[in-house]
Amino acid sequence: MRYRHTMIRVTDLDESLDFWCNKLGLQEIRRNDYESGRFTLVFLAAEKDKTRAEEERAPELELTYNWDGEAEPLGSCRAWGHVAYNVDDIYAVCKRLMDAGVTINRPPRDGYMAFVKSPDGISVELIQEGGALDPQEPWASMQNTGTW
Repeated sequence: MRYRHTMIRVTDLDESLDFWCNKLGLQEIRRNDYESGRFTLVFLAAEKDKTRAEEERAPELELTYNWDGEAEPLGSCRAWGHVAYNVDDIYAVCKRLMDAGVTINRPPRDGYMAFVKSPDGISVELIQEGGALDPQEPWASMQNTGTW
């Protein structure tokens, strides 16, 4: 497993980019707009991490901007977001966690991404290293549990 990124929600993307990039010195690595979900993801990296972030997508800070605003106030656990780790086998990791009593809040139905929570309610995103695995049961038909 290796560290990937930390996600935080922002209410004003321009103001946030001014702080993180212009004032703090991070650099924008990439940006993805999702029209259907009405949100934008902007990935930032420190100058010394830029090459690695461009090649490996880690380590990064992910800014999530919801175009229609955020229902929950900033400072809530949803505003905090999550930490993310790449894993070698998402199915094996989720099985090991489940066997240890951890709830899989968002199962890896797509063979690529899952979410669990720490005992303190911090969301942890697990991302399959190297791209999605072929969908497998029981994961492919498993429903979400709670929030992440």
